[in-house]
Amino acid sequence: MLEVWRRQAGGRHMHGSTNARRIAPEEAEAYRIAGGRPDAGLVILCDHATNYVPSEYGRLGLSEQQFSRHIAYDIGAEPIAFAIGSALDVPVVASKFSRLLIDPNRGSDDPTLVMRLSDGAVVPGNRYVDESEIERRRTRFWRPYHAAVTRTLESCGASGSQPMLLAIHSMTDVWRGVARPWPVAILWDEEDDRLARPLLEGFRADSSLLVGDNEPYHGCLEGDTLWQHGRANGLAGAIIEYRQDLVAGEAGQRDWAGRTVAILAPILQSARERSTSKAKAG
Repeated sequence: MLEVWRRQAGGRHMHGSTNARRIAPEEAEAYRIAGGRPDAGLVILCDHATNYVPSEYGRLGLSEQQFSRHIAYDIGAEPIAFAIGSALDVPVVASKFSRLLIDPNRGSDDPTLVMRLSDGAVVPGNRYVDESEIERRRTRFWRPYHAAVTRTLESCGASGSQPMLLAIHSMTDVWRGVARPWPVAILWDEEDDRLARPLLEGFRADSSLLVGDNEPYHGCLEGDTLWQHGRANGLAGAIIEYRQDLVAGEAGQRDWAGRTVAILAPILQSARERSTSKAKAG
C-alpha cells in the first residue's frame, strides 16, 4: 500500500532532489521511525499504532479478542499513517506497544497512563500495578517513544524547517450505545488553527462528509503527545480521527489515506511558499 501512495503522490520527487539529506529509518522496541525529508514541513505521529505486548506481560491477562478491540490500539491508524508519510515523503514516528501497557498519548503523571479498566474491560495485568512497575514501563516504552519524536523534530529543525505535527488516530463507530456520525474528525488546539483549519476545509469540500470539529474529543489536552511536542514548542498541530468501521480493512485505509494526502499536499506546498517568501523578505 505504501508504494501505491508514493506513485500516486509523486513521493519524494514532490519535494525536490532525491539526493537531499534524509531522516533515516529507525526501529527500537518502543518505536518505529519511517524516514522522510526533514525539510518537508510535516511530521506524522501514530501513538496507538499496535496492540503488541511483550510476552513477559502475558497479554496482561486479557483474551486475544480483547486485544482486537480499540482498547488495545487504534484500528487502521498505523497503515494510514505510513501510507501518508510515504506519499508525501515525510517522517513518521509510531509506537510499537499497546496502549494497554502504557499510553504514550498521556502525560507521564496522568492517572490514566496505565489503564486498569478500559471500556468495560478489567485489565488484570494492570489492576494492582504499583508506581515502581509504572516507572519501569515509562523507562522501557513511554520515554523512548517520546525521545524518538523529539529527535525527529530536532532533525527537522536542523534542516531549517519548522514542521507541523499531524497525529493519526481512529475512533469507534459506537460509544456507549451511541453511534458516531462523523466519518472523520479534526481535533485541535483552538489557540492555533494553522493546520487544523485547512484540514477542516479540505475534508468539508466533500459535501457528503460530516466532519467532526473537536468532536468526539477535544484536541488540546494537557500532557498528551500533541501538547508535549507541538504546543510546547510552538509548532502547528492537529489530530485526525478516522472512524474505525471505515478503516478496519485495507480498502478503507487506502481510501482515507488517499483523501488525506490530497488535502495535505497543497497545505504543505502553501507552507513552503510562505516560508520561501519570508526568507526572501528577511
